[in-house]
Amino acid sequence: MSAVRRSIFHNTKAESVLVPSSVLETDTEVYDFHRQLPGYSATPLVQLDQLAKELGVRAVFVKDETDRFGLPAFKILGASWGVFRAVAERLNVSPKTPFASLRNIVKGSGITLYSATDGNHGRAVARMGHLMDIAVQIHVPATMHTTTIQLIKSEGAEVVVSKGDYDNAVAEAKTASDHATQGLLVQDFAFEGYERIPQYIVDGYRTMMVEIDEQLEQARVDLIVAPVGVGSLAQAITSHYKAKGQAKVLTVEPDTATCLWKSLVRGEMTMQKTTPTILSGLECGTISTTAWPVLSAGVDASLTVSDFEAHTACLDLNKFGIAAGPCGGAPLAALRRLTASDKRRLNLTQESVVVIPCTEGMREYGVPMDVAVDDVIQLTQTLIRINSASPTLGLDPGPGEIQIACYIASWLAYRDIETHWIEESERRPSVVGVVKGSGGGRTLMFNGHIDTVTLAGYDGDALSGTIKNGRVYGRGAADMKSGLAAALIATSNSKSLNLRGDVVFAGVSDEEDRSLGTSDVLNAGWVADGAIVTEPTNLEILHAHKGFIWFEVNVEGNAAHGSRQDLGIDAIVNAGHFLAEIGQYSASLASRGLTPETCPSVHASTIKGGEESSSYPALCTIVLERRTIAGDTVQSVEQEIRQVLQNVAMRVSHFKYNLKATFDRPSFEVSVEDSFVAVAGDVISKALHRKPKFARGSFWTDCALLAEAGIPAILWGPTGDGLHSKEEWPDIDSIRHVADGLTLVAAKFCT
Repeated sequence: MSAVRRSIFHNTKAESVLVPSSVLETDTEVYDFHRQLPGYSATPLVQLDQLAKELGVRAVFVKDETDRFGLPAFKILGASWGVFRAVAERLNVSPKTPFASLRNIVKGSGITLYSATDGNHGRAVARMGHLMDIAVQIHVPATMHTTTIQLIKSEGAEVVVSKGDYDNAVAEAKTASDHATQGLLVQDFAFEGYERIPQYIVDGYRTMMVEIDEQLEQARVDLIVAPVGVGSLAQAITSHYKAKGQAKVLTVEPDTATCLWKSLVRGEMTMQKTTPTILSGLECGTISTTAWPVLSAGVDASLTVSDFEAHTACLDLNKFGIAAGPCGGAPLAALRRLTASDKRRLNLTQESVVVIPCTEGMREYGVPMDVAVDDVIQLTQTLIRINSASPTLGLDPGPGEIQIACYIASWLAYRDIETHWIEESERRPSVVGVVKGSGGGRTLMFNGHIDTVTLAGYDGDALSGTIKNGRVYGRGAADMKSGLAAALIATSNSKSLNLRGDVVFAGVSDEEDRSLGTSDVLNAGWVADGAIVTEPTNLEILHAHKGFIWFEVNVEGNAAHGSRQDLGIDAIVNAGHFLAEIGQYSASLASRGLTPETCPSVHASTIKGGEESSSYPALCTIVLERRTIAGDTVQSVEQEIRQVLQNVAMRVSHFKYNLKATFDRPSFEVSVEDSFVAVAGDVISKALHRKPKFARGSFWTDCALLAEAGIPAILWGPTGDGLHSKEEWPDIDSIRHVADGLTLVAAKFCT
């Protein structure tokens, strides 16, 4: 099955909408103001014949806003007029006052400008503060690139980094402004009770359209593409061209920040939680209240693009001599999404003239991967190439899950799958994708962890994703990016199955350590009637596995100079007695079961002690892991280990210790007679054309947490080997079997 891409919304209400021509009267006033500012010149309007030929129209013009007043974006147009009008009002000065005169009047007023930004607006406000010699404080979202922060600071502004997203930064900027003696909020986002200054900012943007009209010598524009963040530029574009009764307006947003698209589809303003995108200037979850009435009535079509599409368009504009950043590439990416049918609905012909604003200059950003991948093996390779090694494990901690979570969220959004970003622990996100059923059916969850163990110790390139002899190689290839890929493909496939129940994909963090991710997903309220964890199982169905408890044992000694054996007590030597006893305890545990999957075990995980060579060590700390089976409890196992310690204390003089359990996870078992397990087993049999083996696992998985939450769960995943080892791989055919089998389970269970 191929991807069911998010559709283009065509707004039939916009066909006959005309904005009153009186809105054009403001244009002259704003245009005259901008020409007063130091360094004003109209930005270029570049004709690109090659693009026109590609798109099948007469002409494509790019309004190049990559250098406006020395800044790499158009935002200074709105920020300058907004700051000017806001300051003039605060000081009761006429808006007809020349800019140079107002700059002299404002000195000594004590005014401080406040704003929130995804980058360019904040820098533009900071520049205006510098030009007017007044203080500026800019609030930015937690995900903002450090380079962008430094650029804002270079304009002389104070930068405050929020712990949340753009909407959080807006709220924090308003609060700071409200509490300041002479605080003045200059925000390009309107909300209830704050609409006048955002309208000034919108008016400021219209200088761009006045310039376009002059550069085209008032020739007709048939289509203009408007990028949308909070909607202010799109409002300016729409109001200008609808007032002239001229161009169709197409809007573009990132796949992962679709507040306008969703609002248009639903017919009402809709707030959205965004997920990170390189289109940072467009990563907004709420449309401005002043923009919504204009856009809902005037926008002819709305679509979204992926980061990869915007990046590709950005590179193409660079080849044409336009130094575009990713937001600047988005309008070109939008044009490339139009089908022949879409072009007919927008009245685009071989005689049409199209204008796209390139709103942002070149900047640093992480190069995105293509999310259009529909083949499960290619998707496995892509996931392998993203380093998601745990930041809490190994001597060389990894970067964690941020990058892979961003990719998965983008992959889901590209297919218009409802996406949720869950980040209870900072920089440890999980991603939930939901394909809604028609109602009345059962919910199925696919669960898989997105972290891996360390790359250290892997032979060769751990991120290669190389295919050799029917296997795909790399760290996490088996554990468990192949299972993740299969679950993602099955989730996407379920969109076309007309199911009554929901299919939920949970890509969870931290399974290799404490399984924070699945706990976070469950705590956020996500439940199901059945779940499949797609860990590698060699195509067997695992219905049970062991749990574990971690203990910290501190063996105490007495610090003394290495020459004073009469005073020193060696904690490390005494710990050795304990470790020898643990060996005996381990051997006794082996007799409690018939196989490694059914018997408990214990091992020493880490040991730490001593300060320097010439001193008796006062402390030796040992971490134990005890694998548990049904019937084991923290209390019963702790008592067993305490008995081992007491046995050592009876034999070894001066043996002192303390013991504590630091973390535990339960064992897991579900009956093979359970209704969900029976349905899944039957469907998997048909997918494999053989009856799969039901078995128990020796390792721990998130199945235990799902079962503890009352969700029947099984483990079923590809064939593979080398987990946590120097060479890791799953079998390609088995990955395809799992993707197909999961799709069939969804079709059966959720119908």
